[in-house]
Amino acid sequence: MATVTTKDGVEIFYKDWGPRDAKVIHFHHGWPLSSDDWDAQMMFFVNKGFRVVAHDRRGHGRSSQVWDGHDMDHYADDVAAVVEKLGTQGAMHVGHSTGGGQVVRYIARHGEGKVSKAVLISAVPPLMVKTASNPGGTPKEVFDNFQAQVAANRAQFYYDVPAGPFYGYNRPGAKASEGVIWNWWRQGMMGSAKAHYDGIVAFSQTDFTEDLKGITIPVLVIHGDDDQVVPYEDSGVLSAKLVKNGKLLTYKGAPHGIPTTHADQVNADLLAFLQQG
Repeated sequence: MATVTTKDGVEIFYKDWGPRDAKVIHFHHGWPLSSDDWDAQMMFFVNKGFRVVAHDRRGHGRSSQVWDGHDMDHYADDVAAVVEKLGTQGAMHVGHSTGGGQVVRYIARHGEGKVSKAVLISAVPPLMVKTASNPGGTPKEVFDNFQAQVAANRAQFYYDVPAGPFYGYNRPGAKASEGVIWNWWRQGMMGSAKAHYDGIVAFSQTDFTEDLKGITIPVLVIHGDDDQVVPYEDSGVLSAKLVKNGKLLTYKGAPHGIPTTHADQVNADLLAFLQQG
């Protein structure tokens, strides 16, 4: 398997498809998944002649199941290690959910000079948890319950999430795909329970407000307004306003997992954004 070893000795698995001299798109997956969650995008763009890169976050997928470093700063530094090894400075970075936070923190820690554009899809910034300064956030007890379920019966929890709110399959009239549900389950169960447990704190309690304010490169924010995982009004809407050069695309009635449920629309919007300027 293709891996890069980070400064603290973690092996990060990555995929790198396409011509070496082509425009690069680097994809960042959500919790608790893997780079496999980008299959629909990676296949689309590599077949159009682009170079596509995606890696498994530490503790997720095929990367090392280390016990520590499951926080946004380490996640961002792991991205930098992959970029440095592959020489993909200047790529467009696309993050879904937790991966969107990872993109924002990577830019904040390693400089936007290494990134051409950024895309945040159903992403966790600016801040998920409810605080005095973020009254529209989700109560901490919700995330505490996530951790309890990961610790108690991860296998059942990892079925219930995709079968319910993640893809909007709990909505009246929704047609669930068992293949999609079990692929989510498969990806989640490949990873480490410890990494996923700690990762809940990372994606819910990290405040990206100042990171977003410092970003001046073009940023596309895509969010469904029926997102039951990362609520639309307190995330996508705010992130698009906080960056200097942001654009918000709202997918009406769309759920959290739009790279899968709305793959054709996402691919078309990413392609249009990539070709601008």
